[in-house]
Amino acid sequence: MRTQSIKINNIPAMIWGEQSGKVYIHVHGKMSRKEYAEQFAKIAEKKGYQTLSFDLPEHGDRNDSSYRCDIWNGINDLSLIADYAFSKWKEVSLFACSLGAYFSLNTYADRPFTKCLFQSPMIDMEYMIRQMFRWYDVSEERLCIEKEISTPFDTLRWDYFQYVLEHPIRNWGIPTSILYGGKDNFQPIEIIQLFANAHHCKLTISEESEHPFMQPKDEEIVAQWLADNL
Repeated sequence: MRTQSIKINNIPAMIWGEQSGKVYIHVHGKMSRKEYAEQFAKIAEKKGYQTLSFDLPEHGDRNDSSYRCDIWNGINDLSLIADYAFSKWKEVSLFACSLGAYFSLNTYADRPFTKCLFQSPMIDMEYMIRQMFRWYDVSEERLCIEKEISTPFDTLRWDYFQYVLEHPIRNWGIPTSILYGGKDNFQPIEIIQLFANAHHCKLTISEESEHPFMQPKDEEIVAQWLADNL
């Protein structure tokens, strides 16, 4: 498959597929990287799309931990990527996974995307953070005092938690399809259904899949969902 490695304002990125007037911005999730867009890009190319993938902060080729993978840097980087995409392609759509979906919801509500695909989206980050409070026996009061607390899953940060509380996701008008795993322990089905109903999203539930969609049958499930919705 044809690929081109580029940098967008020093953000490592890749363009996948043959020349086209249509592109998908591919926003990966936590513990991923731009190269993992390959399966998506192959399916998208069959539908006439190129794919633009990139590394989030602290992921892939961006191993400088001084530039944190937080909401502020995420919004900054996603904005730069969208500026580039809308300047180069006539039609721009969005795919985002997990944390990438949360960053996208906070960045892209006013962008004129043609359509959007969310896989295992993190829609309610307050719920996720409060889950971490329970998992690791951390109180809100303790986090307020210490500001940062490391856990085996991720670092809890008071400033991030305050942003989340002050910015619930309300505005989203892009035609959107969602793939959700019925065994997702990061976001309950009620949150996903509430968002889908409020924003008229097409919701597909894979009952036996977990949040990462990494079980043996999940690759086929994701591929079929992409083929049906791209």
